[in-house]
Amino acid sequence: MILMDMYEAASWWTLLIALQVVLGSMYFLWSKKKSKSYDPLCNGRPVEWSPQPLIEQDISLENPPLMGKIDDKVLNVGATSFLCFHKEESIIESSLKALDKYGVGSCGPRGFYGTIDVHLELEERLAKFLEVEETAVYSYGFSTISSAIPSYAKRGDIIFADESVWFAIQKGIDAARSTVQYFNHNDMDHLEELLSEALKKKELNPRRRAFVIAEAIYMNTGEMCPLKRLVELARRYKLRIMLDESLSIGVLGKHGRGITEHLNIPRDEIDLIMGSLEHSFATIGGFCAGTHFIVEHQRLSGLGYCFSASLPPMLTQAAIAALDVLEENPAIVNELDASSRKLNQALSNLKHYRVRGDEVSPIKHVYLKGDLTDRLKQSYLRSICNYCLEKGVALTPAAYLRDVERNCPEPSIRLASSRKLNDDNISLICTLLDEAYEKVGPKPDLRLL
Repeated sequence: MILMDMYEAASWWTLLIALQVVLGSMYFLWSKKKSKSYDPLCNGRPVEWSPQPLIEQDISLENPPLMGKIDDKVLNVGATSFLCFHKEESIIESSLKALDKYGVGSCGPRGFYGTIDVHLELEERLAKFLEVEETAVYSYGFSTISSAIPSYAKRGDIIFADESVWFAIQKGIDAARSTVQYFNHNDMDHLEELLSEALKKKELNPRRRAFVIAEAIYMNTGEMCPLKRLVELARRYKLRIMLDESLSIGVLGKHGRGITEHLNIPRDEIDLIMGSLEHSFATIGGFCAGTHFIVEHQRLSGLGYCFSASLPPMLTQAAIAALDVLEENPAIVNELDASSRKLNQALSNLKHYRVRGDEVSPIKHVYLKGDLTDRLKQSYLRSICNYCLEKGVALTPAAYLRDVERNCPEPSIRLASSRKLNDDNISLICTLLDEAYEKVGPKPDLRLL
């Protein structure tokens, strides 16, 4: 009897659900007939339909753009195209031919279906140029650095890093989740103290991997790493060296091979060389270089390599063409070196600013003199850059994520030298900087704040 009651109850529920389905279907068909006419060219949307804006029309930016519109008549010393390859006709022509042949995108990550012959050619050419066994090409400079570090350093390892490393290295260290100790900028004596103390505490031992991370030329200071002393300490304390050569490739050395060539340090002393193609090579992407074992490991563990769409073929070909120009005419590195030295000397004579950066470095940081708050410095530096832009020289304040970055640098104007920067250009830059300071810079009553 109980089973019969359950069966009847289930039957009623089945009928009720079926009735709801029938009524719902009839309502849907009736409402569809009553709806507005559709245009097949609008993908089934009503002809009268117009989308609502995703954002409000009136938007006020808390931080305005760093730079205005740049045209060919403006002297641009804010961009880091040190060798001026962005205007090299042979590179542009080669890139356009690659665009016609391959299209725009590569359609996938390197390990799936995103590897094209130009990727393999660029890796082979870079390995030959840098005199290493192998290189791996990434699709974005920032992700190259931030992916390479956690590919090797893991939880339980220890990292010693310069306190002035740029944001990509900081994010790579965060992703590694290793123990990290920062040493004073370019202070090898402080690094030696940290290493000695770690050895006494047995934080350095054969069962624990240890790394030291530095930049050949530091983005945040423009200063060059004392690499010889760093290599000496790394070998004595058995550290693996990760070196970011983003700003030194195409800049330092007789052939532009970087700081190791400049200081005559064997390449095999550096365990992993990381770098960006977005400065001297005037394209997009990055690379990691080293032994076959080191590079091959990244192809399976570098997140930016494994999961990001590969570098577009057109931009890959641009890097290959840039290598062609650099190898055919290595004297352009000397032209850049001469311009950087002249710019450094001229900036050091400015009345209202102080300058930071090695004389051979193409990156120079210009700071306001006086004790002002960072907010005031940022405001005045932006006004100075806007004034210079109106007069035909494009400068840019160095941009930082002040609430996120570790040891965030003092506000500055970051200048980038180039091989085509002549004496008249340098004189104009310095004249405008001093003139802008007088016109829109700190007033006498604020310079003491």
